[in-house]
Amino acid sequence: MRWTKYLLPYMLVLTFSFLAGCTSTEKDKGNSASTEQTDEKMITIGWPLDVGPLNPHTYLPNQMTAQAMVYESLVAYNDDGTITPKLAESWVISEDKTAYTFHLRKDVNYSDGTAFNADNVIRNFDAVLANRDMHSWMGMVNHIKEVVKVDESTIRLQLDEPYYPVLNELAFVRPFRFLGDNGFPDGDKTNDSIQSAIGTGPWVLTDYKKDEYALFSRNEHYWGEKPLVDKIKVKIIPNSESISLAFENEELDVIYGRGVISLDNYTYLRDSGKYKTATSEPLSTKALLFNTQSGPLAELKVRQAMQYAINKEQMVESITHGTEKVANTLFWEAIPYANIDLAPIIYNPEKAQKLLDEAGWTLQKGEKIRSKNGQPLTLDLIYIATDAIQKPMAELMQGELAKIGVQLNIEGADVMVGLQKLMDDQVDINFWRTNGPPTDPHSFANESATPNASGVYEAKLGLPNTQEIDTNIHQLLVGTDEEERVQLYTDILTMFHKQALFYPISYETNQVIYQPYMKDFAPRASEYDIPYAQMDKEN
Repeated sequence: MRWTKYLLPYMLVLTFSFLAGCTSTEKDKGNSASTEQTDEKMITIGWPLDVGPLNPHTYLPNQMTAQAMVYESLVAYNDDGTITPKLAESWVISEDKTAYTFHLRKDVNYSDGTAFNADNVIRNFDAVLANRDMHSWMGMVNHIKEVVKVDESTIRLQLDEPYYPVLNELAFVRPFRFLGDNGFPDGDKTNDSIQSAIGTGPWVLTDYKKDEYALFSRNEHYWGEKPLVDKIKVKIIPNSESISLAFENEELDVIYGRGVISLDNYTYLRDSGKYKTATSEPLSTKALLFNTQSGPLAELKVRQAMQYAINKEQMVESITHGTEKVANTLFWEAIPYANIDLAPIIYNPEKAQKLLDEAGWTLQKGEKIRSKNGQPLTLDLIYIATDAIQKPMAELMQGELAKIGVQLNIEGADVMVGLQKLMDDQVDINFWRTNGPPTDPHSFANESATPNASGVYEAKLGLPNTQEIDTNIHQLLVGTDEEERVQLYTDILTMFHKQALFYPISYETNQVIYQPYMKDFAPRASEYDIPYAQMDKEN
């Protein structure tokens, strides 16, 4: 179902991220993680949820960061937005942009020693495409006509029409990653289960106890640069306070990612001066999505007033403790096609009140809430109940809007509950989040023109010329003229900005804290592909 893609980033933020660390033995937890009784180096990772069955072709309960350790893609997406070879050493795109011919590496074996080849690639594609509905959030899935073997090391992906983000979507962590032949179940239907997690990636699962731990060892068959440590142990630690304490006790080497521990604990550890820290480039954008279908937010001036009334600079600094960066546009400028000159919305409560007055929402003498034709100016906002950042932000906005005569009712709910209410026109404002690399901005474009995807399609129905917007989105995805695509993205993102459909709040980053005996490493501008192969510690 299309909601799957929308749900994934939230589930990552709310329920898991990786921590890395190292323990001596299970019975000797009090000793420093830097001590080992063997010559092997091991990083121990704390994670709130079990890694799942590690099926490369399906979603929850499989955890994306674990899938990325075991399985690889045909191409790789880099932090600078470029696409480079991975399991495919090169590719050729046909003149009409409907056929992609991939030349596969000949030096690749799976972790069980079996060969990676064209037959295996076709088998994996077929397994994914047998469940198109499950993967329809990925636009490419709806355009694939066939995948054919050209020779033992060459395959051709044939589309029904051009679709420019093919390489970006192939680089994503799932579902187009590759399972060894011995991992397939009888009948090849991987939507339900696999035999075992056999991949070409740098790690192989060697020991596992559900809800307790998963031990990954270096894949000695790996074709690329080998990891610097021998093992990674994923320990299930469902309590974030316990994670913080384990790190302080040197039972963990690294805390990596957003939402792993509370912001208070993160700030305490960061500001202690005892540990090394690093921050990635911005990943995704946290924003508000305004429902224009009906109610007060159907009026442009009301939407604009809401944005001028919120002091997001103060909100981001006070609530995220500087771990996120203030966002003035929907996408970070490094996202492809997003470096557009758009005027930022600067906190100005006086201007907000003037806009509401102009729209006919006035504050009567003795009243605290504005009204128009006898209707009070009340709005409903839903935040994800378990999100440690969304709730205080909602409460702060509630207070800010009250100052200009707007009653904001806030409610915590499950992510899918809030999404459904938005699509059913039962709520005015939802927290919303971009997907981040490697699928932005084209995944955003897909969702904006697709019903029941992420709520954007429904939220924008009150805007002028919605049909024209959808037509332009389709054209930028399937068109072959790069200059035209740049202009269409510019037009659409500028229009959404001017129409105040979104209120960008902050750019999210990966924050890293690690022990002083760990060697420095750079966090990636990716939420799922964490660079454990580059992590190491001093001898």
